[in-house]
Amino acid sequence: MKGLPFSLGYGICWLVWIVLHALILSRLGYTWKVAAMDSTVNNVLLALSGFILSTNLRYYRPDKSVSVYVIAIGLGFVSVLVAKWVLTQLIVNDPAYLLFLNQSLPVRFCIAFLLTGCVTMLSWIWYTLEEQKENEKRRTLTEQLSREAELYNLRQQIKPHFLFNSLNSISALAGSNPEEARKMIQTLSDFLRGTLNKEEQNQLSLKEEAQHLQLYLDIEKVRFGHRLKTEIKCDESCLEMKLPQLILQPIVENAIKFGLYDTTDVVRITIRAESLDGQLQITVQNPFDPSTSKSGNGTGFGLRSIQRRLYLLFARNDLLETKEDGSVFTTIVKIPQQHG
Repeated sequence: MKGLPFSLGYGICWLVWIVLHALILSRLGYTWKVAAMDSTVNNVLLALSGFILSTNLRYYRPDKSVSVYVIAIGLGFVSVLVAKWVLTQLIVNDPAYLLFLNQSLPVRFCIAFLLTGCVTMLSWIWYTLEEQKENEKRRTLTEQLSREAELYNLRQQIKPHFLFNSLNSISALAGSNPEEARKMIQTLSDFLRGTLNKEEQNQLSLKEEAQHLQLYLDIEKVRFGHRLKTEIKCDESCLEMKLPQLILQPIVENAIKFGLYDTTDVVRITIRAESLDGQLQITVQNPFDPSTSKSGNGTGFGLRSIQRRLYLLFARNDLLETKEDGSVFTTIVKIPQQHG
């Protein structure tokens, strides 16, 4: 029923013009019957011509609009001639009116050209705008599907990236410490099962994501043993705040990579979540050696994927921040909250 508003407006406009036309003729001294017949016959034929033009423009608009206006003028000319013939057959007892009909033909032609031209122009504009709206809807839908596909692809890339590291560690533990290897396999199984269960959820609460993150940390603690210490602090006020799934794990993985890979000492990684200015802010800090680590560049796969995901989700490039303070590297991610 997309054409209903235009058709309704089109019919109302012509009805008003028919009444106005009849009033003008009645003021010129013609009876209401003659005035009504003249107005109805002339304008119904013009309205029909305009409707034919409008219907064609709805489905086809040529590159050169001049040809359309030529056709519109031709239809208006034909409508006036047909109306004259019909009125001559209907009103034969009024010589004064028939004389007026013949003398007013130039004016009727001008009015017909004006009306059919206006109908053509308005129809062209109306259907062009409708087409633009449909194109915009299709473009928006295409962009949304493309964005969702990229987000899905980014999430899928995170899993093998982490999985390969875990399998390598299990392989190393299998010979030296089978018990720890079995423990790591069980924890890895729980982690992957949780990931699959949340696959269709775009966003999770911080509480759910923190529980999932703890499984990942348990796996890493098996890999690194006593060298890895973690501290998680989450304000009670932000536990139910939402964030995209698998946002925390790549950040913490980046912290572990640049905190432990260049040292044999004990490393403490702190994770702090709080609500600031209506946003969920997560801060991850890890020590690093400025002389050997490249963490300051902030170009690891995990951070790049997070920055891209945040942009796709929120259309903002300022939601991920990294900074160095001496031998401490800090990653800050902000998650806007949707209210209402």
